[in-house]
Amino acid sequence: MKFLIISHVLHKSHQNQIWGYGPYIREMNLWEKHIDSLIVVAPKEVAVPSAIDLAYQSKQIKFVEVPQFNLVGPKNLFKALLKTPGILWKIFSAMRHADHIHLRCPGNMGLLGAMVQVFFSKKKKTAKYAGNWDWNSRQPWSYRLQQRILRNTFLTKNMQVLVYGEWPDRTENIKPFFTASYSEKDKVEVLKPEIRKQINLIFVGSLTANKRPLLALEVLKGMLEKGLNASLVFCGEGVEKEKLVAYSTQYQLDESVQFLGNVDGERVKREFQKAHFLVFGSRSEGWPKVVPEAMWWGCVPVTTAVSCVSQMLGYETRGLLCEPDAQDMVERIQELVNSPEKQAAMIKEGMEWAREFTTERFETEIKQLIRP
Repeated sequence: MKFLIISHVLHKSHQNQIWGYGPYIREMNLWEKHIDSLIVVAPKEVAVPSAIDLAYQSKQIKFVEVPQFNLVGPKNLFKALLKTPGILWKIFSAMRHADHIHLRCPGNMGLLGAMVQVFFSKKKKTAKYAGNWDWNSRQPWSYRLQQRILRNTFLTKNMQVLVYGEWPDRTENIKPFFTASYSEKDKVEVLKPEIRKQINLIFVGSLTANKRPLLALEVLKGMLEKGLNASLVFCGEGVEKEKLVAYSTQYQLDESVQFLGNVDGERVKREFQKAHFLVFGSRSEGWPKVVPEAMWWGCVPVTTAVSCVSQMLGYETRGLLCEPDAQDMVERIQELVNSPEKQAAMIKEGMEWAREFTTERFETEIKQLIRP
């Protein structure tokens, strides 16, 4: 089977291998186990991969490079229109030779792929919509257009669309789905540091405005001001780092904060095992993997009710849903620390739920999508 991926992810060519963003590549490597050869249509650059990157495992891979583009602003839109005909042709040609078409949405390449797949109604197709499927949320117009195409069963014949969460407006081609990070062998006991001695906070993700990493620092500051012994670890890199370091220095938080940068999955795992609370105030998400990852290791998520996160937290049976406000988060964390039985029950519920979503179960579901 020739399996085609249409993706906006920027790939890196290094030492005769194709690399990309680790969580995405890790997932695609599970899909690869059930195919014969792989075709990827996506942007690419020659660059040394970072600690967070992984390589495709497939030995039979054909990479079709396309230029990067975005649709933000008149100037970028004009440039995109000039590039689009060539990209559309490459997508169309790749789809002609594929046995299974797989779209990664939402994204600019996903949008073009969603348009072109209309002409291949007899081919087997899947689309992974990794963003917020909630129609009532604020979305860029290009995301809305992708949703409209994907939910239209006339335009998306022979396609299963994988979305995060259960939504009332589901058409027959929409399939609620999930993402897994850990396997059965990771179901081990977790021994946490004594929370009465120090409350360990963690932030995992890119240090960008969308993820609100400053909110995590504000929570730490608020806890220290209340006389609570607390610490915070950041796992991730991004344009906000300089701002975060400056804030930390300004409010004398340096001794309580660690910036680890981009670290591999094993280091993140160890940090989750030590942490008591994940502070995650993201503005926009699909299925934020860090939330179930935190629960897997007995770390209580303190997060905003974005996308399907409320469903993931069992409407506060497995974590805390807060406004993106540091004071609110500090008060909720302090309440939970002062209620050990409630905290223990929440941790137990979270671990049991998160440990249902293993990579083995994920691979079984994928296999059924490719070879039912």
